[in-house]
Order: sequence, then structure tokens, then C-alpha cells
Amino acid sequence: MTESTLDLPTIFEQPTFSAEQIDALKRTAFATKESANRFRELLSQTESTAESAGGGAALKAGISRLMLGQPLKAIAWLEKSPDNAEKQYNLAAAYRDVGRHGDAAKAFESAGSSGADRVECRCMAAECRLLAGELSDCRSMLEAMSGEGAESAHWHYVMGRVRFEEGDRAGAIESLEKALDLDEAHALAHFHLGTMLHLYGDDEGAKDHFSKAADGDWCYANALMNLAIVYEDEGRYDRAATCVRRVLVVDPAHERARLFLRDLESAHDMYIDEQEVMDSQKRNAVLDIPVTDFELSVRSRNCLKKMNINTLGDLLRTTEPELLAYKNFGETSLKEIKAMLAHKGLILGQLAHEKRGGGIVSASVVKAPSIMPAPGVSADIYNRSVATLELSVRSRKCLQVQGINTVGELTQRTEAELMASRNFGQTSLNEIKGCLSELGVSLRSSDV
Repeated sequence: MTESTLDLPTIFEQPTFSAEQIDALKRTAFATKESANRFRELLSQTESTAESAGGGAALKAGISRLMLGQPLKAIAWLEKSPDNAEKQYNLAAAYRDVGRHGDAAKAFESAGSSGADRVECRCMAAECRLLAGELSDCRSMLEAMSGEGAESAHWHYVMGRVRFEEGDRAGAIESLEKALDLDEAHALAHFHLGTMLHLYGDDEGAKDHFSKAADGDWCYANALMNLAIVYEDEGRYDRAATCVRRVLVVDPAHERARLFLRDLESAHDMYIDEQEVMDSQKRNAVLDIPVTDFELSVRSRNCLKKMNINTLGDLLRTTEPELLAYKNFGETSLKEIKAMLAHKGLILGQLAHEKRGGGIVSASVVKAPSIMPAPGVSADIYNRSVATLELSVRSRKCLQVQGINTVGELTQRTEAELMASRNFGQTSLNEIKGCLSELGVSLRSSDV
């Protein structure tokens, strides 16, 4: 029997999972709701066997739990399984998903030494360094393998993430597009390129890449959730709900998907002024343009960055006196910025009224306080960029608009301050609180 004809029971009957059988499992497990239910039944039987026998059954149970988006359960089984390339690679992925980035990097390196694709594993180990906030180490690892990485989609994918973190928007997009030229089915490249395009207002491009990321053989929950957000923004609630239901078929307990589906079902019958929605989307796309996209001097850029003025909207909500009140910000920088805005038909401070009652928290109003790490929490956690957190596009965009760049800055905000941002709802709040909880930190109490 060839690999392409294997059904679920036949796959689970194998002594262990090879790379080919894992691919077959991904193609088969979530093809229909019935196959997903059958997959869970076979997994339960496999776990019963693994309890007494361990071995290959533990490997199969761990990989299956990882496919269901349950990395903690996956780790428990994988750590009990025999040591081979499949174990190390999937264990690395599970460690990465729970934020154990150092362990993940080591496991990826071990997988490469045990027979898995060495270049891919080195690239994934480099990405783990990036997720741990070690940007320079990540870049150094990539540069050390630039020769063999030139023809690797994984290398260009991770380089795209590095360039985005460095603020090189055009370079990041170029790298991710190169990754897709080499492997048009690279789900992670599609996902992150979609995320970047959505952040910069290209919803059509984002939708295309999220769709391709979600079209794989297994359920890419994050891609489906972000695709649902794009559809919701367009008022296409049925399409959004379809995406969310695909997530729930695989993981009925997915809390964010359950909350989102409830919101979608509540909004389905609401009256929507489509022209107003389109006008609002166009306005938001313009206001969310990063100030780094404009031709400004280094001094002006640095001052704006230190004032947490990250987007055109932030700048238009800031008044002339507020800029001049900042240390090192002088008349020359002010004239430069006013001239740039005038060229675009805009006026400094023309949206200053949105600081009050408009749902916008201006960076000039909320200043980053001195942040002292909580007992037992590494300072590296506070310095970590929020871009490395596994957040939906909507949550990322709201943090960007509020000028929140690091975990430390995020922990200084209250729930009320976050909820004041336009389009920031309970689903995004729960998502962010969950990410912070995994890092051992939390939002600031409103009583403080």
C-alpha cells in the first residue's frame, strides 16, 4: 500500500510515525468533521497504549496532540518517546509554542543532527533566538549559513522576520516573497506576510496570504483566526464564521475561537453601513502608516520614537506644544514635520480631539514609566518586543496604534486603557492576558 492511500486506522497501526506517515496523517486527520472525530478516537486508544508501553505509541500521541494545538500534552508524551529526528523536531515545535525558546532551539539543532533537514532545523533554531528576544544572535546564525540558505525557503522566511523586527518593512516583505518563490506552500511565510500586509492596510493581500496559509493539509488555527478577522472587517460574517468553525472542529475547546464565533453570531443580523465601513477602513489604513515610512531626519525619527509616536495617526493626534515640550525636540524638527504633513494636505494636531472620547490613547498622554521587573521575572521578558508574541493581527494592530512596543510597556497598561482603543474587544484582551500569563507577568491593576 502506498503512502497516499493510507487511512487513519492504518496510519495509527504503524509501529511509529515516520516523516512520510506524519504528512499522511496531516492530510487525512482533518479532511472532514467525521475524520477529525475518528482521529481523536484513535488518539485516545494510542494514549492508553502509551501509558503502559511508551515507545512508538508515546511518539504518535505526542505528535497528534501537537497537531491538535495542545503543546503541553504533546511535550509530556514526546519526552517519553524514543529519541529520533521526528521526536526532536516535534518536541522543538512544542517547546516553541509554549515559550521555551532556549529548549526549542536546542531540540531543533538535535533534530538536524539526527537526520532531519539540517538547514531547516538551523533556521528554526535561529527563529527561536528571535522569539527569545535575541535579535542579533538570530541574524548571526542566519548570516553564518547564508550560502546554503540562499536556496532555502526557511532561511528567507526567518530573515523576513528579522528584517521586520529591525524595522526594514520593504526588506521583510522581499524576504518573505522570496521564501514563497522557493516554496509556494510555506504556511509560516504566508502567515507572516499576511500579518505584515494587514498591519499596513493591504487587506486584500493579507486575505490572500491568510487563505493560502490556512489551505494546508492541517488546521493552521492562527491563520484561520486572522482570516476571520479580515472577513469580519469586511462585514462578511458568514465567511468569518466558517473560518472559526474550522478551528473548532479540530479543537472544540479553543477559547478564543468560541468567543469570536459568539461575537460573529451576535453581529450577523446587525445593520452595517457598508460605505461607512469602507471609508473607515481607508482612513484607518492611512492613519496606521508608520512614521518611519516618511522622509525625516535621524533626529526627528529618534525623537518621535522615544515619544512613542509610531504612526501618522499618532502624529496627527499630537499638538505642537507637546512636541516642543520634549527634550531635544527643537524648531528645526518641528518645521520639518509640519512641512512633511503640509505636503500631504495634513496639519499637526488636527486629530488632537480624539485623545478624549475618541477611543484613542495617545502616546503623548501615556508615558512609559520606569519598569522594575517583578520578583522572579527576568528583565529580558520586559525588554521583549510584543511583535514576538503569538497574537492575532487585530491585537497587534491595536498595540501598534497605542505605541506599545515591549512586554514591559504592555504590563504598565490597565485593561481599561487597552479596551479604550478602537476595535479592541474582550477577545483581544483575553488573548493578550493569556500571552502575558505564559510569561509570568500581567497587566497593571487599575487600583495602582
